[in-house]
Amino acid sequence: MELAEKEAFMREAILEAEKARAIGEVPIGAVIVLDGEIIGRGHNERETTNDATTHAEMTAIRDANKKLSNWRLEDAELFVTLEPCPMCSGAIILSRIKKVYYGAADLKGGTAGTLMNLLQDDRFNHQAEVETGILHDECQSLLQTFFRALRLKRKEESRKHLRRMS
Repeated sequence: MELAEKEAFMREAILEAEKARAIGEVPIGAVIVLDGEIIGRGHNERETTNDATTHAEMTAIRDANKKLSNWRLEDAELFVTLEPCPMCSGAIILSRIKKVYYGAADLKGGTAGTLMNLLQDDRFNHQAEVETGILHDECQSLLQTFFRALRLKRKEESRKHLRRMS
């Protein structure tokens, strides 16, 4: 797959991340591609659903499974704005996704090469190829901007609370 095509699919994942941000969720998005066509989409919805499993990758995998009427995604490729966590890496392995592209590394929970590499551990019955850094700056900026705004909001709420208390 050419770089321009990879970037185009990652931009679709970024659009999903923007949907998450618009509803107050951490802006992470994912798309699953098969034969050059998007077959699954997802964005974070944990706060909205009160369901810890509604990460972008998990939602995209479910969407693709439903579209294909098959739990196996053997020739599919996943594009996600943030490196997958252990749960999502497990789902990627179990659904047999062929390749994972991610934008920003997750220094606190990434299991596609940062903290560990579950996706390429040959003790599992399936491994996925991994390519990092696709539109890294845009993906990282989405998260940094979101968390900066969240910290400012919490700081302001704390100040308001202290003013009411005095």
